[in-house]
Amino acid sequence: MGSDHQPSRIELMCQDKGMKMTEQRRVIARVLSDADDHPDVEELHRRAHDIDSNISIATVYRTVRLFDEAGILERLDFGDGRARYEEAGSDHHDHLIDMQAGRVIEFHNDEIEAIQRRIAKELGYRLVGHKMELYGVPLNGDNPAEDADGD
Repeated sequence: MGSDHQPSRIELMCQDKGMKMTEQRRVIARVLSDADDHPDVEELHRRAHDIDSNISIATVYRTVRLFDEAGILERLDFGDGRARYEEAGSDHHDHLIDMQAGRVIEFHNDEIEAIQRRIAKELGYRLVGHKMELYGVPLNGDNPAEDADGD
């Protein structure tokens, strides 16, 4: 790559941790940085392979494990038997998993955040982190986003 190569956010995190960055790791880091969903290893491999056909699924598995162990990625398990990944340290959000379509919807709710801090405090703790996953099926129809406003 020439001088026009702009390192992705994940690549910069790897460099900050002193990780050796091969060209294939750079591609995988870019695919992860560009993802606006929660890809599993097979989907990461498909996207990375589209960019560099020399990237094997084994390379993706090794790289994802390395990034996960370094705290660069967060491993998510939504109960479907497939580990999914997102960038660690991104803005805090929780997840609603659509059990019919398999979609993962990110959301943030200040009221829920306050309740969780209050519960921790009542139990004698300061909350330093949490994960919340909600599992649901559409109320009616196939577009729950339209149903959410109470119409």
